[in-house]
Amino acid sequence: MKPRSQASTDASGVRPLSSAAQNANSSQRKIKNSAPAPHYVVTFSLLAIALALGAIFHSIARRQPLQQHVPEFIALMLLAGALYLLSVYIVLRYRNFPSALFVILGATVIFRLFFLPLSPTLSEDVYRYQWEGRVVRAHLNPYVVYPAMHGLNWAQDPRHLIETGMTTPTLYPPISELVFSRIHTIAGYKRLFTALDLATVVLLLITLSATGRPLQHVLIYAWNPTVLSSFSLSGHNDSLAIVTLFGATTLLIIGGRGLMSIGFLALSALSKLFAVFLLPAFLKRSRWSFAGAFICVLTLGYLPFLGAGSHLFRGLSDFAIEWEGNDSLYRLFLAVGNSPRQAQFVAGVILLLLISFVLKARIDIFRSVLIILAGLLFLSSNAFPWYFTWIVPFLCFCPSPGLLLLTVTCVLGYSPVIAYAAGGPFSNSPLMQILEYLPVFALLSYEVARRFQCKPSE
Repeated sequence: MKPRSQASTDASGVRPLSSAAQNANSSQRKIKNSAPAPHYVVTFSLLAIALALGAIFHSIARRQPLQQHVPEFIALMLLAGALYLLSVYIVLRYRNFPSALFVILGATVIFRLFFLPLSPTLSEDVYRYQWEGRVVRAHLNPYVVYPAMHGLNWAQDPRHLIETGMTTPTLYPPISELVFSRIHTIAGYKRLFTALDLATVVLLLITLSATGRPLQHVLIYAWNPTVLSSFSLSGHNDSLAIVTLFGATTLLIIGGRGLMSIGFLALSALSKLFAVFLLPAFLKRSRWSFAGAFICVLTLGYLPFLGAGSHLFRGLSDFAIEWEGNDSLYRLFLAVGNSPRQAQFVAGVILLLLISFVLKARIDIFRSVLIILAGLLFLSSNAFPWYFTWIVPFLCFCPSPGLLLLTVTCVLGYSPVIAYAAGGPFSNSPLMQILEYLPVFALLSYEVARRFQCKPSE
């Protein structure tokens, strides 16, 4: 790494992008990626797709409870995904106009309103949030207690009894626990996590503008069917980790606020721990000494729960060792290896190599985060559909066709709910996983091969 001169960096140790460089990059992107088309053609095309998506989401909303209509839900979401990919192609291929942005933002809100009133029956995670919120309000340590523990029946919702992870303490970090304890109703969780989802849309607009990209690229996140079903339908707390992670990215990009960026990254890790793996990529673009600030924020977050002692990460450990769901490469490692421990070791080594590659490569923060998170998802023993929302904001800046396809096909990860709702085991079908991942890996392989072929000419 070349040493940076003192004059070219600010107090945070980050070199801000000059406006001239941003404008030049913006002009190059527009020439390369945009084609002329009458503004009404683009706008009315997006409007037609929005109306079709609205009809699909309305049809899903009418099929209640959804756990009894999972095949129809998957089929409709795949259809919505195809229309979504078409809309992404339009905003990336053609020059956009303010009228198109108006359609995009209006539909962004309306789509979420279709799902917000519905019961979250595809996942019971939100009911676990409610249970943990109750025990925290009762001054119990969620890293020690668990639903099956004697004397805690009062914390259960009799209408939605928790059936999974009954003997497992929480695996959620402290900020998530704090949020769980502040809200009392399922509808409240859904409203909050949808509001945070919309806050990510606002941050995306700010960052797209600051980097000279078309604001219409926000559609890649705002219209993504998996994003919609994860937050406004199911009420998953991942939107809390995403908005703080992208807040960290925005702070790093705009003005080079390195220390604040690391602080927000720590808040993201205190919401969901996947953000820990991104620390090297952020430190590379700020100062390595800021790692101390990251550790301090994490320590302060866990301080109220240190009474759990050695049990502090027991829930996370149980989840990593005993649970396996919708995985891809990890399942292959498990099939050819001798044990889960061996598969985890192989996955861990590959992830470390991937992070090392990102640190050495001359790529921006958006692509760095995207590569690490995609690798983490492919190598993890658990990759539930809502986990793939982590990568979607960064696809607005690095629109990989393979990863865009993944955010659509991941809905097949809900197929185990069909048997589970009928009283059977929660297990993945190998056929569904092949259909989910094989086209994605094929397209990603093509992308990588094409990039290497283009390198000599660059």
